[in-house]
Amino acid sequence: MPTPPEDDNDTRLFREATKDARPLKPTERVVHAAKKPKPVPHKLIEDESRALADTLSDHYIPAHELESGEEALYLRDGHSPSILRDLRRGKWTIHEQLDLHGLYAEEARVYVVQFLAECRKRGARCVRIIHGKGLGSKNREPVLKHKLRSWLMQRDEVIAYCQAREVDGGAGALVVLLKVR
Repeated sequence: MPTPPEDDNDTRLFREATKDARPLKPTERVVHAAKKPKPVPHKLIEDESRALADTLSDHYIPAHELESGEEALYLRDGHSPSILRDLRRGKWTIHEQLDLHGLYAEEARVYVVQFLAECRKRGARCVRIIHGKGLGSKNREPVLKHKLRSWLMQRDEVIAYCQAREVDGGAGALVVLLKVR
């Protein structure tokens, strides 16, 4: 499509408005250089993550853990038993889940710490952590099952946990209730 002819009036107005303008010298020009992004401290992040995970002991055995047979139950002091009852009955909606199948204990510990931190940020109140039944581990013993219980009791944001209902994983998972931010 051909360009329309310039309006002589517009050209005249432009020349009149810019008649006193002078070109900038190279030293007067403003250069907009893109700022370099700050470096990501990968090692620091890794070290902090490891330090958080190291705060969870494998040898923590509280006197107030509730056990009824093989079913895992825990309720932090100062909270109503009805919270645990409702959690066991599946009245809380599970918002997030973490699957620890196939992980070694050290890997699982790091994942649990990161998962709980992310859940707190997102405002997830009820989560499921699948630890498995230990059928694939040495001696067919559930290693992560026992360690996870201990780790969760050491975390301040955990109010309660219980074994998941059969439809939610049964003896291979825990349903965890977290504090709100």
